[in-house]
Amino acid sequence: MSIEALISKAAGEAVKALYGMDATEKTTDSTSRLLQLQKTRSEFEGNLTLVVFPFVKAAKKSPEQTAQEIGEYLVQNCDAISKFNVVKGFLNLSIGNGAWLQLLQAIDQDDHFGMKSADEGSPLVMIEYSSPNTNKPLHLGHVRNNLLGWSLAQIMEANGNKVVKTNIVNDRGIHICKSMLAWLKYGNGETPESSGKKGDHLIGDYYVAFDKHYREEVKELTAQYVASGLAADQAEEKAKQEAPLIKEAHEMLVKWEQNDPEVRALWEKMNNWVYAGFDETYKKMGVSFDKIYYESQTYLKGKAKVEEGLAKGLFERHEDGSVWADLTNEGLDQKLLLRSDGTSVYMTQDIGTAEMRFQDYPIDKMIYVVGNEQNYHFQVLSILLDRLGFKWGKELVHFSYGMVELPNGKMKSREGTVVDADDLMALMVEDAYKTSMELGKFDDMTEEERREIARIVGMGALKYFILKVDARKNMLFNPEESIDFNGNTGPFIQYTYARIRSILRKAETAEANSSLFTLHSSLSEKEIELIQKMSEFGAAVEQAGKDYSPSGIANYCYELTKVFNQFYHDYSILNEPDEQKKAVRLMLAKNVAKIIKNGMALLGIEVPERM
Repeated sequence: MSIEALISKAAGEAVKALYGMDATEKTTDSTSRLLQLQKTRSEFEGNLTLVVFPFVKAAKKSPEQTAQEIGEYLVQNCDAISKFNVVKGFLNLSIGNGAWLQLLQAIDQDDHFGMKSADEGSPLVMIEYSSPNTNKPLHLGHVRNNLLGWSLAQIMEANGNKVVKTNIVNDRGIHICKSMLAWLKYGNGETPESSGKKGDHLIGDYYVAFDKHYREEVKELTAQYVASGLAADQAEEKAKQEAPLIKEAHEMLVKWEQNDPEVRALWEKMNNWVYAGFDETYKKMGVSFDKIYYESQTYLKGKAKVEEGLAKGLFERHEDGSVWADLTNEGLDQKLLLRSDGTSVYMTQDIGTAEMRFQDYPIDKMIYVVGNEQNYHFQVLSILLDRLGFKWGKELVHFSYGMVELPNGKMKSREGTVVDADDLMALMVEDAYKTSMELGKFDDMTEEERREIARIVGMGALKYFILKVDARKNMLFNPEESIDFNGNTGPFIQYTYARIRSILRKAETAEANSSLFTLHSSLSEKEIELIQKMSEFGAAVEQAGKDYSPSGIANYCYELTKVFNQFYHDYSILNEPDEQKKAVRLMLAKNVAKIIKNGMALLGIEVPERM
């Protein structure tokens, strides 16, 4: 039991004994309990503060008298509390050394302190992330998506859930045909092998090439239509529809839907190039999936599910043959599900994917990691899935996140101005290598060790910089700021971990004896603060799970690292002459390292044994 839980229980018993009041009851707004325990503010003496105002009416005394009574009761009846002081209606409680040392010992004995394990009865949470298109490589926006999805999966597992990580690949549609057509026209049989390019990069180049030639055609046609008397805006709109390239792309899409063998063979060959490229990127990024779905396999399921809903009167068919969902009773508008020609839209495909997933897994909660530009889409999807009978439909979670921008502005796929994920990761690793060399952190290491540590530090810098930001906010990613060995950065936390591991290695060679640890050792305020901060890890993990917030874990790791460095600045570990104090400090250091490692792992970040 944590110190907070222990004191909360004791305080509840005190209020019950003194005033006959159940302090575990919720307040009138049903959101907070009467018993409010918080960390004592730094300007006052104490570790935890009990707010006594909710008990004043039952006590029939002033806030100060009520606090005094509860404090006296707790000191007499709870061994963990050594003393107290009262500041108006606030009871500041000081926890005794023995209780802190017992807590440290309990943390030390649990390799997975603060985290829960799933069992047979645990709910199954499915998390969808990545969702790439097979017409281009992964870019910076995908990096944020993948890192958030992976971290969220680790956090949900650490909260005792069974988790299935899933991906839906957008492998069909007009955008895929654009790349295919451009390769046929301008590719001269180029392959990943002949070009030396990753398959996803190669196909992305042809997507950009299509747009380049298409814009040239539109520009030329627009000039012709304007010359024939059309207004400029009308001329451009007509040119966009009549350009030969876009017409050919649409013809290819029709052939694909008709299972034309040549088109399908080309589609399969080019997609396989892309998948090989994706796999390489995912591996470098440190993310993976338990199950991958493909839109080419789900869209027909979606159409069938919509037709089923139509037959049950859940949807309606308009005169032109299109199928719609009327959502006006839910305060929304009407939503198109099938076009008049019978083709599906994204919503239909998501319904089909949901159907396949529900058949594959007994899902209790579904979380979609998708950018905030799709907020309305998932609001509608939730209603439709609930209407179609999916038990988790109504409560599906759209983990909505903001866009990532660079100092020089937004990215555009068609114009080839995106920040490629592979290039970005390579840049981060190279920058980590250069920075570490300049700071002399690579002395006495082999080149192989340097490269491996640079990879860990560079990727840690990238992941931490992205994940420390509240996912709901748009963010500006600055590679230079992320690789800093000071401040709220991944390398700062990694360096602290490596420093602790170095201390522990030296302690082992000095044959430090952990059996010297005793519950009667004295503790400084900094040591108590460090134990208290460590004890908060479980609460941080639980809150991150409730809020779907990797940033909560990132910020906890930073705060713990700061508290350790403040302690380490003031107190020696290896040179402490008192062997009992030294044993306590070694146990402190060992468990700070453990929690940093486990916390950073929830973010998908590795920590190096030396730096």
